[in-house]
Amino acid sequence: MSKTALNLKELLVAIEKIKRYSADFQNADDFYHDQKSFDASMMQFVVIGEVISRMDSHYKEAHPEIPWQKIKDFRNIIAHDYFGIDAEEIWGIIQQRLLPLENEIRDLLLAGS
Repeated sequence: MSKTALNLKELLVAIEKIKRYSADFQNADDFYHDQKSFDASMMQFVVIGEVISRMDSHYKEAHPEIPWQKIKDFRNIIAHDYFGIDAEEIWGIIQQRLLPLENEIRDLLLAGS
């Protein structure tokens, strides 16, 4: 298996963990106040950003349908401004952007990365 395929699989694992950690909550406030689930999810966003940062730049350029740089920048916000994170924004990302990202990554894997 190629290094790119392994990285894509790592991204899927991190996404799955975020989905699992946030599944029992109905809103951002409840999610935010469950410190273990919220913090664990934030760590997985950091993992996603780290994986993306080590991926081949040519590969990322060849797949502009995924906002690689935005995701990496989001990781930096979490890592460097953790106390300034807006729980509503995180909840929105989980609810609206995580599944499409997961599907795009799965498509890349199916296409042979």
